[in-house]
Amino acid sequence: MPRFAYVNGRYLPHDDAAVHIEDRGFQFADGVYEVVTIVGGRFADLEGHLARLDRSLRELRMPWPVKPTSLRLIMRELAARNGVRDGMVYVQVTRGVAPRDFRFPADTAPTLVLTCRRSRFQTARQLAEGVSVITIPDIRWLRRDIKTVGLLAQSLGKQKAAEAGAYEAWQVDPDGTVTEGCSSNAWIVTAEGTLVTRPASNLILNGITRLSLLRIARDLGIPVEERPFTVAEAHAAREALMSSAGSFALPVTRIDGKPVGEGRPGPLTLRLRAAYLADVGAPDPVGRV
Repeated sequence: MPRFAYVNGRYLPHDDAAVHIEDRGFQFADGVYEVVTIVGGRFADLEGHLARLDRSLRELRMPWPVKPTSLRLIMRELAARNGVRDGMVYVQVTRGVAPRDFRFPADTAPTLVLTCRRSRFQTARQLAEGVSVITIPDIRWLRRDIKTVGLLAQSLGKQKAAEAGAYEAWQVDPDGTVTEGCSSNAWIVTAEGTLVTRPASNLILNGITRLSLLRIARDLGIPVEERPFTVAEAHAAREALMSSAGSFALPVTRIDGKPVGEGRPGPLTLRLRAAYLADVGAPDPVGRV
């Protein structure tokens, strides 16, 4: 089946989709993005992602390229054209095309690009055994709450994780506390059974899946604390997990090569994952194409 992308009002064959070389997203990383998961034909947490996109645009003083209602229709049409029932829609908005200048251009139309692809998310083995993470220094700027396309630090971190045979890298501030993963939020479960994750601030991206999991945990009566936790606390935790649009709630069973808890996925993590997928109205996509 041919693959399609969307660029500024046109559905194009994926290989033919392009933007101008002076697009500010290419020149300055002057753009924002969202990734929305499709599970069983359903968009997970779509309204939350659109709300965060609106916030990111406002923080960078950028207009919407189309109305939110139109963007919803474009996303659904692109998923249909690509035949995707389990996968991702990527939405990117930049300030647009202008001669290279650090200052914002006047009266420039924003660039809107969408791509869509199938995904297996995690393998059955990864869910059964959990995944490993390494810890690395957090070298990013101080507006991590804006979902910008400036992802070089995260790319370096992901490469370090891959070279170490790990699934993800958890970034650590100079005070020894974990901020978040390179493309995920970080969580632990204490020995007492309390679910802990860093509070939303300019130091992390407030994950949409993170927000849903917090709501679900509280509805289930699970004790929750939003506070920083140290790498040492993570090593001593009963369970650890990560969350993102594509990982849902994924058990972390090794940190820096050391087992977490009993070294296998914990019951609270698996309960949260099942509850999240039930909340979005879709079966677990692990094992499906």
